[in-house]
This record gives sequence, structure tokens and C-alpha cells, in this order.
Amino acid sequence: MFRMWIILFLLFASYTIAVYRNCDEKDVTVTNPDVHALAGWKVWQRNNCQSCHQIYGLGGYMGPDLTNVISDSGKSKQYLQTFIKYGTGKMPDFHLSDSEVNNLIAFLHWIDKSGRSKVPIERVTSTWNYNFSK
Repeated sequence: MFRMWIILFLLFASYTIAVYRNCDEKDVTVTNPDVHALAGWKVWQRNNCQSCHQIYGLGGYMGPDLTNVISDSGKSKQYLQTFIKYGTGKMPDFHLSDSEVNNLIAFLHWIDKSGRSKVPIERVTSTWNYNFSK
């Protein structure tokens, strides 16, 4: 029995080392959020946005993942302000003030700089694992 635990531990340790050695090599420098991003984070939490939306793939599934919504070329700042301020058929109008909307967008800007939520298709293998060596 003890031998099996040793083997499992060695497998786990080997896998962990392989994952960290072959992880995404892009050097991401993330700064601490500014005052507006922190205020936007509080708006995000107070309105329970994560119950419908995801960040880094974590959260609800009713709305889209918002990790990289800022860098999406089809969505301007005006588009985001209008969408957040007035909602849509699925997204309710939370009656946010203009400053709350702008702070929420500042929070999404900060999130957008920190990484990607979608793995590029060329990095997905036939077993649906990620290949970070490409």
C-alpha cells in the first residue's frame, strides 16, 4: 500500500513539474488595480455579476465570459457603456450610475490585461488537452 502512495506521489510530482515547465511562456506583467478598477470590482461583486458571467472561465453560464471583452475589436467603449448601463433581454438593467459603469469598465480593462480566457485552437490536442509547447 505504501508503495502505491509513493508511485502516485511521484506521478503527481512529475506531472506538476511538466505542467509548470511547459506552461504559457508569455510574460504577463499585471499591475495592481487602480482606484477605479477596485471600485469596479466592488460593483461587480455587489451586483453579483459572476452569477451570470465568467472571468477566466469561472462563474455563471447565462452570459458570456468577460475576461477579454475589452480587447474584442467588435466592442467599443460606447458599446460596453450602453450594454452595461441599460442591459438587454437577458441582462437586467441594474440602474448603475455613469461612474459605476465606468468603474466596471476599468475593472474589465484590468482583467483583460492579465491573460486570456480562450485557448487558441492550435494548442488543443486531439484528447482536448492543452499543448503549450507550440
